[in-house]
Amino acid sequence: MNVTEGKIMSRFIIDGMKKLNGEIKIQGAKNSALPIMAASILGEGQSIIENCPSLSDTESAGEILNSLGCRVTYENGIIMVDSSSINDFVIPDHLMRQMRSSVMFLGAILGKMNKAKISLPGGCEIGSRPIDIHLSALSKMGVKINDEYGFLTCECPNGLKGAEIILNFPSVGATENIMLAACLAKGTTTILNAAREPEIEDLQNFLISMGAKISGAGGNVIRIDGVNKMHRAHWTVIPDRIVAATYIIAVYATGGKGRFTNVNPSHLSSVLAFLSDAGCRLNWGANYIELKESMPPKALKNIRTMPYPGFPTDIQAPFMALMSIAEGSSIFIETIFDNRYKHIDELTRMGAKIKVESRVAVVEGVKRLTGAKVEATDLRGGAALIIAALCAQGQSEIEKTFHIDRGYDKIEYNLANLGANIKRMSNEE
Repeated sequence: MNVTEGKIMSRFIIDGMKKLNGEIKIQGAKNSALPIMAASILGEGQSIIENCPSLSDTESAGEILNSLGCRVTYENGIIMVDSSSINDFVIPDHLMRQMRSSVMFLGAILGKMNKAKISLPGGCEIGSRPIDIHLSALSKMGVKINDEYGFLTCECPNGLKGAEIILNFPSVGATENIMLAACLAKGTTTILNAAREPEIEDLQNFLISMGAKISGAGGNVIRIDGVNKMHRAHWTVIPDRIVAATYIIAVYATGGKGRFTNVNPSHLSSVLAFLSDAGCRLNWGANYIELKESMPPKALKNIRTMPYPGFPTDIQAPFMALMSIAEGSSIFIETIFDNRYKHIDELTRMGAKIKVESRVAVVEGVKRLTGAKVEATDLRGGAALIIAALCAQGQSEIEKTFHIDRGYDKIEYNLANLGANIKRMSNEE
């Protein structure tokens, strides 16, 4: 895997005002692939994970696994992880800093090695993501934690033990970490107020295929009965609902039509409802969504991000780009992260009219955005800028594409196949 080579110092050049039309197959879910890659540590032998997107984040996860002694190969969307040779419990600092979700390896390493050492994770700066909730849960499972000089040294010399854990917020990462730690723990672990995302269910099902005893994912109570041993597994990652929503919004924003395959519409129920309210004409089946010729977007008054199954925080920025050209004024309320409006300054460079006060953003729709030189501030904010550029008059340049490469597999090729005038250029060109 080497998806970031030659891309980190690049930019997108986009000529707007072109309708997007056609069909696109949605990639596998990043937020499912990463915890499943971490979970592969718990098995013995080589696990095979299909439908994995080629992203800088999945590359970073592979490097973490290699650093622990696992053997990792990637080819044509298939990742193979042989954990039989794992011999280390320390994640190097430079790898922890590459992605925020690297902390999810903590539970798996503890489950396998009974000790782990990590630094604080990096990634997009979208606001506070404290890992206290992770550490509090692990301490209830018998983990002794020493925080010193920016590193966390975690040990459970007597092994992990089951516990009842009540989360004060349905954190996806904490839910995943507890699940991973509990699989090989002694006794039963119960997670109350667990995250309900589809990616949690996918992780549960993968762990079950490895021999774990877990039930309840998709609801707010998850039960894990520890087992003595887990084995290798063969799994296919679910489709990426955030990527699917991004492409649907992009096509709708340009006034086009499209068909999106390898997608589970039930995972997108809240987003599809908001799009329909905005004037988007959609229909769907078991594994596809169709966008028909639609009305111009109209403003929506209460777009509030919520834990699943509510409106996802990861779609707030792309949806804001759409509402920037909607008729009327829209109101966004960001309840998940405290710094997820960094893309707004860049959208205003393109002519968007947006006012922010604390966690509330008021977007007054304009008839047309204009091309500009902007930079991606984070993963989903970068996607929002691409959407804005696609429907803007003139040419836009989007810098810091490495943020976008963390979550979107070959986004420029997919958009070009739909008719976009987009190309990636090295900053040296």
